[in-house]
Amino acid sequence: MSETINVALLGLGRIGSQFAAGLVAHIAEGASPISIVAVAEANPESEVAAKFKAEGVAVYTEALGIVEMGVEVGVIFDLTGMADMRQSLRDSLREVGNRHTVIVPEVMVRLLWSILSKGEDLTGPLREGY
Repeated sequence: MSETINVALLGLGRIGSQFAAGLVAHIAEGASPISIVAVAEANPESEVAAKFKAEGVAVYTEALGIVEMGVEVGVIFDLTGMADMRQSLRDSLREVGNRHTVIVPEVMVRLLWSILSKGEDLTGPLREGY
C-alpha cells in the first residue's frame, strides 16, 4: 500500500468547491491514498468549509496558517487565483525551512481535473502562472 498523500485546499470558491467535491469523490472511491488534512477559506461558515469542519478537517481563515502544519501537508492546492498568495506561500515555506510541501497552481489543478473528471469542466476563469 502506498503512503498517504496529505493535501490542503486553499480557496473554496467556485473552482475550489468544485475541485474539492471531485477530489472527495475520488478519495471515496478508494482508488488513491489521498487525505485532505486542511482547507483555507475566508468564509469558514461556507457550506463547503462547514462540511470539512464537520468531518474533522482543519479549517483556516488565513491560508498562510496551513504553513504551520509543516511537513504534515505534502501538497497545497492553491485555488485562490491570487498570484501574491502563491508567492507568500512560497516565501513562508522557505522561511520555516519546509522543502517537503509542494504548491500546486490552478493550471495544474485544471490538468489534474481533466484527467480525473468525467468530462465536466471546472467553472470559472483560469488564472495561469506559477
